[in-house]
Amino acid sequence: QVRLVESGGGLVQAGESLRLSCAASGRTFSDYAMGWFRQAPGSEREFVAAISWSGESTYYQDSVKGRFTISRDNAKNTVYLQMNSLKPEDTAVYRCAADYSIVVYKTPEKYDYWGQGTQVTVSS
Repeated sequence: QVRLVESGGGLVQAGESLRLSCAASGRTFSDYAMGWFRQAPGSEREFVAAISWSGESTYYQDSVKGRFTISRDNAKNTVYLQMNSLKPEDTAVYRCAADYSIVVYKTPEKYDYWGQGTQVTVSS
């Protein structure tokens, strides 16, 4: 079992930045690929970014490329999502997820464990 707890969300204005953190506990963190997903009201859950167990490979949704950066610190059992140049359309609940795999997936069904989420609201 892996427990994931997100933090760092909040209310910001367009153009500002936030850094989300996801702290993991339970099994060996470095065994898991990690992903960030988001869901806005009335919308389906969508992939944002993912990172391999080693941190060497990262993947992004096209709309966040160049603005968001995913990273991880396996010594601290934490994955991060640095979000710059935020836009109102980035408003959503952001959740991190863990997948016991060396392959990094963009589909939420592949992930085994999920955090409760943190709200990000970007005002215009």
